[in-house]
Amino acid sequence: MRFLNREHENKLMKLIQRDSTHPKDKERISLFYILSGNDDLYAKSRSIYDFSQHQIIPECLNGGNVDFCSSSRALIRLGYNLYNSYQDSDTSPIHILSGLDEDNYFLATESLGVRFGYSHQVQSTLDDDEVEL
Repeated sequence: MRFLNREHENKLMKLIQRDSTHPKDKERISLFYILSGNDDLYAKSRSIYDFSQHQIIPECLNGGNVDFCSSSRALIRLGYNLYNSYQDSDTSPIHILSGLDEDNYFLATESLGVRFGYSHQVQSTLDDDEVEL
C-alpha cells in the first residue's frame, strides 16, 4: 500500500503518536490512514475521534456540529467500519465509493489493505519509524 504523498505519511505518524496507537493495531491505523490522507478530515480529526478516550465519535455524522461534505462522510463511515464494524444505512460499498474523487477513492481502497494486513509500505513505515508510544 502507498501514501498519497510524504505529507500523508507524516500526518499518519502524528495521529498514531497522538493516540499512542500500537503499531500492530490495524483497525485504528486504517481509520487514521483515511483521516491523515484527507485535509478536511485531518483538520477535523478531533471531532471524528476522541484521542483522550481512544474511541470514535459516531455522533459527528449526524450531529450537525461539524460540517462534512458527502465524500468526507463516506470516508468516515468506511474508517469507522474498518475500526469496529460500525454500520448505518449508508455504510455499503456503493454508498461509500460511488461519490469519491480519485484521491479519496485511493484512500478508501488502500485503507482496506491497511486493515487486512496487505499494506507492506504502511507497516514498514511504522516499523522503520519505531513509533514512540
